[in-house]
This record gives sequence, C-alpha cells and structure tokens, in this order.
Amino acid sequence: MKLSKTLKIIIAIVVVAVLLIGCGSSQYNGMVPSEEKVTTAWSNVENQYQRRADLIPNLVSTVKGYAAHEENTFKEVVEARAKATQVTIDPTNMTPEKLKEFQAAQGELGSALGKLIAISENYPELKANQNFLELQAQLEGTENRINEARRLYNEAAQDYNVTIRQFPGVIFARLFGFQTKTKFEAAEGAQNAPKVEF
Repeated sequence: MKLSKTLKIIIAIVVVAVLLIGCGSSQYNGMVPSEEKVTTAWSNVENQYQRRADLIPNLVSTVKGYAAHEENTFKEVVEARAKATQVTIDPTNMTPEKLKEFQAAQGELGSALGKLIAISENYPELKANQNFLELQAQLEGTENRINEARRLYNEAAQDYNVTIRQFPGVIFARLFGFQTKTKFEAAEGAQNAPKVEF
C-alpha cells in the first residue's frame, strides 16, 4: 500500500517536531541545573560578604577602646559597611554594571578595613589584645573565603555561559530566555603593586 504524498509530509513534520521537542527539552533540562549552580554560588559569595560585615562592628568596638581619637577611620568603616550592605544583586538579573557597583562598594569596605587594621600598628596594647587578634584572624579567614566563593562563582558562571553559547544550546537558550552571567573581574588598578610607606 502506497502512502499518499500528504501523509508522508505529515509524518515528516511530526517526526521533525518530536525531534525538536526532545532536543529542546534535553537542552532546557541541562541549562536549568547549570543556572541553579550559578545562583547557589552567588548566594555563597553573598554569605561570605555578610560574614565580613557582621565581624566589623566587633572589630570597630575593640579598636575604639584603644584608639578613641581615630574617629574619622571609624566613621569611614561604618559608612563603607552600610553602603556595602545596601548594594544587593539579584543573581537572575545580574548585569555587568550592577556587579561593578557591588564590587566597588565591597572594595571601599575592604579599603576602610585595611585602614582600621593599620591603626593597630600605632597601638602596641591593641596589637596584643586577644579579642583583636581573634577578630583579625577571623577577618583574614573571611577574606580568604570571599576569594574562594568568588572563584567558585566564576567557575559556575563560566560553565553555564559555555552551556548556553554552544550549539544547539544557543538556539534553545535564546528561545527560553537564558542569558549569560557576569563574572567577577579584578578591581581597577589591581595589576599595580600597592605602595607601602613607613
């Protein structure tokens, strides 16, 4: 029995549609966990920055007890902390501009913290204070955790970006609205060695 030409066309269209739906669902199901990995990695970055922000009030209080006349530095740290905690990013709608603003606020806070820690050089009693030493060690550990969380976020973002930019994923990524994720970059001037003055 011969199939009519119309029936052959309908069967071909159905086969192509089934293949497209199968390929599309496979691609989509691969992109979702990849995007979730990026979102989770971003949450870990935010957790580490929050840990740093939570340590700051105790550190400032400890230093204030020994260096009460360093009021400008204390004010700078408090203001930088407030600004850094106000800048938030939705990981599903992260733009390079928003990430740059976030990094700038965190950079200001890091700079202010550096000045606060440097104050201890002028106060031998503060340098010997056990509470200060513990807070300083926790802060140092937190900075290391921040760097690690940022590295893991960048890896997750890279894997995700590759997934949605490779063929045939790129077709379905556009169709389903998946967009590339912005990665952390080094701060401006990071390639220059810091000046150390005594």
